[in-house]
Amino acid sequence: MVELYHYQHEMRKKMREIFGSELATQAAAFYLRYQVFVLEQGILPELEFDALDTPDRRYIVLFDGNLPVATARFQTINKTTLNPDRLCVAEEFRQQGLGKKLLVMLEKLGVAEGCETSLLSAEVSAQIFYEKLGYQVVSDIFEEDGISCVKMQKALAADE
Repeated sequence: MVELYHYQHEMRKKMREIFGSELATQAAAFYLRYQVFVLEQGILPELEFDALDTPDRRYIVLFDGNLPVATARFQTINKTTLNPDRLCVAEEFRQQGLGKKLLVMLEKLGVAEGCETSLLSAEVSAQIFYEKLGYQVVSDIFEEDGISCVKMQKALAADE
């Protein structure tokens, strides 16, 4: 257990994050999404990669060295509503707080751009993760890309 903690602590020290729409950042985000959503969860590529994946779309990608290990798509619904999307973490890097780190980063970026609320679609299997971060379910269960989901919402504060 001590060795695992030490490894995780050392890993976080060398983690780097990139936010933007540069082609290399998008390619890293797409690579992870393909690994997690298409190969692992069985979502069809034509559903996973949609009209919102435009050349100017911004993504956050966390890297372990040069390896992309976690990503999320940054977008808004309107001027005051953040819409975190396509958040995923590579299987071998889960349970290390990277998903939480991504979501907190997205929320801070949203607040900096004037967002007051965050509204997202969460897989039912991830509902508890989002609830722990202050999100509340605001819809019935619905199907998105063949997966059971719910809409979840959180009020954002300027000090987040």
